[in-house]
Amino acid sequence: MVKPAIEEAVEMLYLSVTEQVKSRADDGTQAALDEARGLGLVEEGGAGTTLTAAGMQLGRDVVRRHRLAERLLADVLGANAAYLHEDACLFEHILQHGLTERICELLGHPAACPHGKPIPSGPCCERARADAIQEVGPLCDGRPGHEGVVAYLSTRDSREVQKMMAMGILPGTRIRVIQSFPSHVFQIGYSQFAVDRELAEAIHVHWAT
Repeated sequence: MVKPAIEEAVEMLYLSVTEQVKSRADDGTQAALDEARGLGLVEEGGAGTTLTAAGMQLGRDVVRRHRLAERLLADVLGANAAYLHEDACLFEHILQHGLTERICELLGHPAACPHGKPIPSGPCCERARADAIQEVGPLCDGRPGHEGVVAYLSTRDSREVQKMMAMGILPGTRIRVIQSFPSHVFQIGYSQFAVDRELAEAIHVHWAT
């Protein structure tokens, strides 16, 4: 596992290449880049310190984690907007071992962070695009008796996300439609819940064929 300081140094170089974000390297950053060189993440050339292919991939991954962390903090946890970047800098190093994909799925594969900057896509986003032309649709379209697995949640409203999480509606959860009118009633495990159409539209399900 790469040290947080090395990840941040690589992230800085990645953003300077892909988004022309200029940052001043201090002594700590330079020390981290020296370590990154030993890991094959950066190299020296006529253009100075540049990222290798492995370094570009790591930089992309770190930016993805950082901006997903900002979305999680803003959309689900209701964090103070003034501290989003600072808090996400800490959070980005925790999102490892599959957590990044799970959070991206939970948030409905967002395209941009709260500041409008693009979030690099991941394998789960590619799967979601493929699912879009298959049997994936909102819960409100399900018929009584229809079963499937929650694919993702398409809402930026933190209250809606928290409400769905409280009911156990998470990507990968099996769900069964009980009733579609006048309210949408569904079953998760041994529990049944009723929601309005607006919330049912935000729950996207991979329906069983």
